[in-house]
Amino acid sequence: MLSPQQVRAGRAPQRHTRCVTVGGIAIGGRAPVVVQSMTNTDTADALATAMQVAELARAGSELVRITVNTREAAAAVPEIRNRLLAMGLDVPLIGDFHFNGHKLLAEVPACAEALAKLRINPGNVGKGARRDEQFGQLIEIAARYGKPVRIGVNWGSLDQQLLARVMDENARRAEPKDATGIMREAMVASALESAGRAEDLGLSGDMIVLSCKVSGVQDLIAVYRDLAQRCSYPLHLGLTEAGMGSKGIVASTAAMAVLLQEGIGDTIRVSLTPEPGGDRTREVVVAQEILQTMGLRAFVPMVAACPGCGRTTSTVFQELAQDVQAYVRERMPGWRLARVGVEEMTLAVMGCVVNGPGESKHASIGISLPGTGEEPVAPVYVDGERVTILRGDAIAAEFKQIIEDYVARTYAPRS
Repeated sequence: MLSPQQVRAGRAPQRHTRCVTVGGIAIGGRAPVVVQSMTNTDTADALATAMQVAELARAGSELVRITVNTREAAAAVPEIRNRLLAMGLDVPLIGDFHFNGHKLLAEVPACAEALAKLRINPGNVGKGARRDEQFGQLIEIAARYGKPVRIGVNWGSLDQQLLARVMDENARRAEPKDATGIMREAMVASALESAGRAEDLGLSGDMIVLSCKVSGVQDLIAVYRDLAQRCSYPLHLGLTEAGMGSKGIVASTAAMAVLLQEGIGDTIRVSLTPEPGGDRTREVVVAQEILQTMGLRAFVPMVAACPGCGRTTSTVFQELAQDVQAYVRERMPGWRLARVGVEEMTLAVMGCVVNGPGESKHASIGISLPGTGEEPVAPVYVDGERVTILRGDAIAAEFKQIIEDYVARTYAPRS
């Protein structure tokens, strides 16, 4: 279990890491774990991209990555930054470069100036001798503009020359590793060797973040444990293709929770595949919920609700729990601006007398709705004390007013 001190600090016991600053946000060191997301718009469409970045930022994404794959996309980045600033949003933008990043940044220097960080995949910056040359050009640009770099290895685009070298070395071992072990070893080697070369080229070690993304839970855990033991760079966590819906959420949580509990990880992204027309901000909410349910950070009041059983044939508690959860997320941006500490408030919406009163007393505010055959009243508890009983059709509105009154009198105005 995490100690109260660790929970307040926003992280589990942490290996010693350097601290990288990205657009004013600290990554690594003793800083809390940071939530990151990525747009899926065409970056050349500056308006659409700025609007999606704004949605992600307002949902709680502290860093947002955008694809920079064409000259038109690179040229749009300064406009995207300006549009965000006009909306009052100073969220750091990360440029995601593959194949042609060295050309784009050289041709459109304003792009490099507008970005807060660059992401480089060492597996596809070039082949053979051109790989080293083009990687060097990217690092030189980052150093010139003072931009941190995430060296992001991905097992779907691993440097084939490096992989062949690792395979040859493995073949000479008395006890060779299997194919999975070779892949993991090659990923870690790619990240560490690329970081070392970046430092040799003049990029300071406190300007480098590493990631080694895979799709399998056990692979991710094994790779990051190895990486964490062998370097002090901050690490960005995430399954590279988590998947859709509950599968993506479960896989991301299973992998990252293990690592975060061990103090490994400084930024996280939940790479969910959205449903057609689905809300891109879902990945931000899931990332926040992972950190908050682990006790690492607080973003929004948490709502505890019972799963229901034979005692709860009514759907009232389900509807109220859903209503309250949506309400606090909708109100949180305003509360955060006006009040200090509202995100630490806890709420409980319970469905019967078995655990209802007890669970409600443990929350900042709790309500115990009647189960089957129980008296049609709903006692409300505030900080462990029963303060009122609600009944009738206006329970939801009255309970939300109790929440608003509690926020107003409990949390100090932000100066």
